[in-house]
Amino acid sequence: MKNNTKVLALGLLLAASLPACEKKSTTETATAEEPAAAAVNVPAFNADSAYQFVARQVAFGPRVPNTPAHRACGDYLIKTLTGFGATMQIQAFTAEAYDGTNLDLRNIMAQYNPKASKRILLAAHWDTRHVADKDTQNPTKPIQGANDGASGVGVLLEIARQLQANPLTGDVGVDLMLFDGEDYGQPENAGEYKEDTWCLGSQYWSKNLLPQGYTASYGILLDMVGAKGSRFAQEETSRTYAGDVVEKVWRTAHQIGYSDYFPFQDSPGITDDHTYVIQHANIRMADIIAYYPASPDGFFGPFHHRHTDTMDIIDRNTLKAVGQTVLHVVMTEK
Repeated sequence: MKNNTKVLALGLLLAASLPACEKKSTTETATAEEPAAAAVNVPAFNADSAYQFVARQVAFGPRVPNTPAHRACGDYLIKTLTGFGATMQIQAFTAEAYDGTNLDLRNIMAQYNPKASKRILLAAHWDTRHVADKDTQNPTKPIQGANDGASGVGVLLEIARQLQANPLTGDVGVDLMLFDGEDYGQPENAGEYKEDTWCLGSQYWSKNLLPQGYTASYGILLDMVGAKGSRFAQEETSRTYAGDVVEKVWRTAHQIGYSDYFPFQDSPGITDDHTYVIQHANIRMADIIAYYPASPDGFFGPFHHRHTDTMDIIDRNTLKAVGQTVLHVVMTEK
């Protein structure tokens, strides 16, 4: 994904198609810890399990499209989710990258309680950056992507394991979407800027919905959710077009004890998978993404698109905070 200090043309495209959400910061109204939520039957998110799911992906090596590691990791994800009892939807397609390369990509969806009419879409990307374009060492080589790629997927795999052990009942279903080709965007030093070179998988799926005619009540995107010391601010596009989803997620985090990880703080808008899900699929989606305002680029951490994005920075406590929050949102949905 890339920085985007304004929402660009998204507002014009969506003004007539999405219901208006009041754009607000909750900073003024939430200065104290929220009262504890009423007891609900929500299973414990296992951070050790999620950590191992992250490590297993990283063990394949960089998951760059058109490489054996990418193919092998995709096969592993499909096999694992199938083993967790999901109804699988695999969307194979070819996309042209900014440099003219044709990329063989797969979006992977795992559905739970597929006959339910009310659906929640949880998403992450499973590919990794093909270049370390922010690094001074070996900038043309691919990164491991432990945080940027594997962490969000690791959380979703653990949620899938919990959904198999604790089946959803009633008319609420959950769809786990693993987008491909998110991080093959144009580097800043790669010639004249081209539009829409990032998030290739979410662009394709949002214009070619699978299952056909798919919709969801709302969505939550997980991106870079595993690094030690992460804090997740309320990203501008999410606040603008999915304000109620942002409110639900951040309030839940405060209610169950993770306010340190989910401060009521605003962050600038960025181009990420949720951008295209909102724009083309008309699904309100909030982006849970770590925010580092003191970093050189003003948003992403010091290991972003660098070779330091390894298992050394992955923290079980961060995985737990994100995973338990999202699992609580899902399991308490009515």
